[in-house]
Amino acid sequence: MSYSTEMLKEEKVFKDPVHRYIHVRDRVIWDLIGTKEFQRLRRIKQLGTTYLTFHGAEHSRFNHSLGVYEIVRRIIDDVFNGRKEWNSDQRLLSLCAALLHDLGHGPFSHSFEKVFDLDHEQFTQDIILGDTEVNQILTKVSKDFPKKVAEIIGKTSNEKLVVSLISSQIDADRMDYLLRDAYFTGVSYGNFDMERILRVMRPREDQAVIKKSGMHAVEDYIMSRYQMYWQVYFHPVTRSAEVILTKILHRAKHLHEQFYSFKHHPAHFYSLFKDEMTLEDYLKLDEAIILYYFQMWQEEDDEILKDLCRRFMNRNLFKYVEFDPAKEYKKLAELSILFQKAGIDPDYYLVVDSSSDLPYDFYRPGEEEERLPIHLLMKNNEIRELSRESEIVDSISGKRRTDHKLYFPKDILKNDQTKSKIKKQIRQLLDIN
Repeated sequence: MSYSTEMLKEEKVFKDPVHRYIHVRDRVIWDLIGTKEFQRLRRIKQLGTTYLTFHGAEHSRFNHSLGVYEIVRRIIDDVFNGRKEWNSDQRLLSLCAALLHDLGHGPFSHSFEKVFDLDHEQFTQDIILGDTEVNQILTKVSKDFPKKVAEIIGKTSNEKLVVSLISSQIDADRMDYLLRDAYFTGVSYGNFDMERILRVMRPREDQAVIKKSGMHAVEDYIMSRYQMYWQVYFHPVTRSAEVILTKILHRAKHLHEQFYSFKHHPAHFYSLFKDEMTLEDYLKLDEAIILYYFQMWQEEDDEILKDLCRRFMNRNLFKYVEFDPAKEYKKLAELSILFQKAGIDPDYYLVVDSSSDLPYDFYRPGEEEERLPIHLLMKNNEIRELSRESEIVDSISGKRRTDHKLYFPKDILKNDQTKSKIKKQIRQLLDIN
């Protein structure tokens, strides 16, 4: 028996609050879960700073990655298996790509990436192809297997059907994170009938399609995603925490560039500050490391770094007002000047934050991000794009919603002995008491 087809003597299961059980029979999958690179995902939260808004959101990328694997396993073992359009030779490739799709996420994922101009998908591929335990296991399957897995995750593979299971507008990744994030945040917005969607999913040459009879379950899924983005992922309190987190990292980098002498040297950040981040350095980073520095930097001499770290660690977040940068740019300029006069650095304490989402889109050739639309399989075996059949989806298709807020530290703007006149002007401009 070859390593690629080896099964465990006894099936392993993970008890899961979303899928009840996650089943592992393949030796390759079990070995991948045990690697240090995959275990690192236990130390990275799925939802970054959202735990400061929804206190139950403590779940990890490890949880989610197992969930995506389980959904793909169910699709190919229970639904696709035996259908002529499905090539069973792609089974292990699909399972490995599903399990490893988020392997390269860093601490506080997206905020961290923005500050240091990193790409978690690139790091995912680097881990799979690099000198890692994950690579050693994948190479045991075949010499070119790591490359095949990396190409699925990077969406450059010719196996378009397998890519669509993990990365499309209705995929295992989205289905798991909606259900999982709804469960752990305690909201009902993300719930939809996944069982129904899986039952009516069918393989085609370039993507998984949905039988027309399952259209209403797909509509429910799309609306669930829309609600989760605006009620949970873009929650203004979570965004406030992200703003402060981002500004801490910017401040630390700026101080390093100014040859500031840290009391607690940011050893784990040096390669980031110099844009010389190696894979080895990257894999040492997790949220426990980041929070250690934030804890220690509360004792720094730099007042801005000290204050921002205290705010993040003690959840003393910025307040916000609705803001339209296109119409209120003059107000922003005026506020910036007043902040400087009041001795408050606007670069760190006056921040415009924008959130934007496109809930569903049809295919637009040549767009920067080409989205593979959801297709329905009609009774006559014809394939139809979802928004042509669904009035609900058609009403939101291609319509991007964007929201802007202006964040600031309201506590600093209270009346006091110093700069009280200027602070009063700021409060009037912000229309706050």
